[in-house]
Amino acid sequence: MIKNKVSILFTAFFMLVFSIHHGYAQDRNVYIFLCFGQSNMEGTGKIEVQDTIADIRLLHLQAVDCPDLGRQKGHWYKAKSPLCHCNTGVSPAEQFGKALVQNLPDSITVALIHVAIGGCHIQLFDQDSTAAYVERAPGWMKSKLALYDNNPYKRLVEMAKIGQQKGVIKGILLHQGESNTGDQDWPNKVNKVYTNLLNDLHLEASETPLLAGEMLSAQQDGKCASMNEIINTLPQTIPNAHIVSSKYCEGAPDDIHFSSAGYRKLGNHYADVWLDYYYNRK
Repeated sequence: MIKNKVSILFTAFFMLVFSIHHGYAQDRNVYIFLCFGQSNMEGTGKIEVQDTIADIRLLHLQAVDCPDLGRQKGHWYKAKSPLCHCNTGVSPAEQFGKALVQNLPDSITVALIHVAIGGCHIQLFDQDSTAAYVERAPGWMKSKLALYDNNPYKRLVEMAKIGQQKGVIKGILLHQGESNTGDQDWPNKVNKVYTNLLNDLHLEASETPLLAGEMLSAQQDGKCASMNEIINTLPQTIPNAHIVSSKYCEGAPDDIHFSSAGYRKLGNHYADVWLDYYYNRK
């Protein structure tokens, strides 16, 4: 009898250690999404009242310390703007999360992990080129890089592993490309980052869609709209990549970024794409 109890306790202890080591989710009803990229993912839209209303089913894992907001790195909060840095604005991620909460069963909680650097090339997230990229980064970017200890990819993985203790990663949102406009090799560079994320987080490509958003469209006089042609080829390189249209998403006066309304519509487009993917697999 004592031997059986010891055996049961040992088995339970082994399973606990095994689950912690492999990052098994505590709750499979917590859907986690990684959001990364440059300034349009960072978020430049003016924060309005509707962007400050939190939902108990929409969470955010803080990736940088923001004492003025009462937030600490590595802690969970109800998601509301700003999500990225301490003084950023509205991004597509907030509305993406809100739209999922509205369209998924009440038993599901959505959790966002948000890491982005305005003005960066995709190469910043490639660990083989991060150090060199940071070294030659312009002065205005260095303060943002410092928020992530000069390695935003590493911070993204660090936060994602914390997230995996709470729930299951259900997708990756990317909005990046303005700084790589015209770069025909962009899909391969994105694929390298995506593959590294899969490996570092022990994810299966077939279970981890990559949602890539278009630049501000030509219809909105987007200065980087020509990059959309390259972005739309991404599924040829990454089979589980899905393109998020920027059609009808209002632009800001600089013709590079989106307005707050544009970000919200783009967030809805991200949600529509993911929900189509999710329900078509059932």
